Amino acid sequence: VITAAQMRAARALLGIDQRQLAELSGLSVPTIQRMEASDGVIRGNVDSLMKLIAALDTSGIALIGDNATSSGGGRGVRLKNPPPDAAGDSATTVK
Repeated sequence: VITAAQMRAARALLGIDQRQLAELSGLSVPTIQRMEASDGVIRGNVDSLMKLIAALDTSGIALIGDNATSSGGGRGVRLKNPPPDAAGDSATTVK
């Protein structure tokens, strides 16, 4: 599971734009834009989500869910507490 906030943060950590993420994942730019515009957890077909997650993983991004521990040694970013409007999100962190 990946949230729109995680996706934007992952792109920022990689220093890439939406077009570059589209190329890495094999998705269209409008699909990337639609995913990033989602509220909370990204909705989409399973194939597109798997392509996105695989591209981020290959690029060095480890997605961390709520209350999950990170055993990796790289630098990362994690929200201490979700913003009030995102309290229902189940995965609001990126590493």
